[in-house]
Amino acid sequence: MKPINVGLLGIGTVGGGTWTVLTRNQEEITRRAGRPIRISTVADRNLERARQLTGGQARLTDDAFSVVSDPDVDIVVELIGGYTVAKELVLKAIENGKHVVTANKALLAVHGNEIFAAAQKKGVMVAFEAAVAGGIPIIKALREGLSANRIQWIAGIINGTTNFILSEMRDKGLPFADVLAEAQRLGYAEADPTFDIEGVDAAHKATLMSAIAFGIPIQFDKCHIEGISKLDAADIRYAEQLGYRIKLLGITKRTQAGVELRVHPTLIPTKRLIANVEGAMNAVLVWGDAVGATLYYGKGAGDEPTASAVIADLVDVTRLHTADPNHRVPHLAFQPDQLTDLPILAMDQVETAYYLRLRALDKPGVLADITRILADSDISIDAMLQREPAEGEAQTDVVILTHVAREKAVNAAIARIEALEAVVGSVTRLRMEELKG
Repeated sequence: MKPINVGLLGIGTVGGGTWTVLTRNQEEITRRAGRPIRISTVADRNLERARQLTGGQARLTDDAFSVVSDPDVDIVVELIGGYTVAKELVLKAIENGKHVVTANKALLAVHGNEIFAAAQKKGVMVAFEAAVAGGIPIIKALREGLSANRIQWIAGIINGTTNFILSEMRDKGLPFADVLAEAQRLGYAEADPTFDIEGVDAAHKATLMSAIAFGIPIQFDKCHIEGISKLDAADIRYAEQLGYRIKLLGITKRTQAGVELRVHPTLIPTKRLIANVEGAMNAVLVWGDAVGATLYYGKGAGDEPTASAVIADLVDVTRLHTADPNHRVPHLAFQPDQLTDLPILAMDQVETAYYLRLRALDKPGVLADITRILADSDISIDAMLQREPAEGEAQTDVVILTHVAREKAVNAAIARIEALEAVVGSVTRLRMEELKG
């Protein structure tokens, strides 16, 4: 049978992995897809590197636009990244009637609605399993495997760089800056790690999962984003003493008022499986009404793990290449005319539990003042930890765990606590999730 011809845009880390895995497992992949899948054309600015990787088995060019316009290319794999040129290439490929496979979560989180609408109109597919959690098939699970469920919430460790940093901070008791430098030395963090450590990368992925889980348009601009750069090693120690671990989570929940969509450091009970995901690994916990909790774990980045997801998409597209477009799985799991306008909640409307750490003078009445402020805001205390002040010191750390409360009320209470004469500096506020369904 005639092979499916693939045009590969970018043969860097993931592109190189895609070439290697597709070549190595060619026979197995053909048996699954029903026809051979071959990369016929590769576009990359570094033609010498591309030549070394492909060994003359594909046409090479430094003009990516020539690939998306090539009538012999059936599927375009976009692995360039970024928002600008990648968007132009993807839309041009769609306009030319080509299916697209991409690992570009940033592109889809920002421009996905436009891209999916164009693909729908043209009757082609845009597949993006590799855009979220690397080799973990979480997109397929949400779009297909869990389609019988009313999904209630998703919580994911979906950035390996931050998970590695948090694991190292906990294990070695080192400050954030020292561990970041080590992560960069080992290649876990980029030279400019901003997207990772400030939570933007995780927010891109959480936004895509939220849209698929709840049948809503992609709304990255409404995602609440906090990273880990301001996280203090002391809070990691206190959390551990209280039976919790801190992870950067991407969280999305369906509530009566709307959808929560947020990324931030989160305390999770140590007994939860997801709290024990260490190093650069990823894990996504999904709760559906029929199935309960399901956990998806594996490598969230890297050449071959991500290539695994790219090639799985290539197999899917190949199988459905000639299918009636109306009988394919919709891009966002729900039929395009069935997406709902559930609002994304502002952060001050979110309800969760909280970890509060403050520095206070060690004198009578201080705790009474603090607990009175919390009670006035309808915030009940679950646990409290007060350290003995060091010898010769007049101040001590006080750690408070609350029951579920509304963020707006917690923010107001914090402002009042910080105004107390006996409280020194700012209150550290972290959110807590039980993740038990």
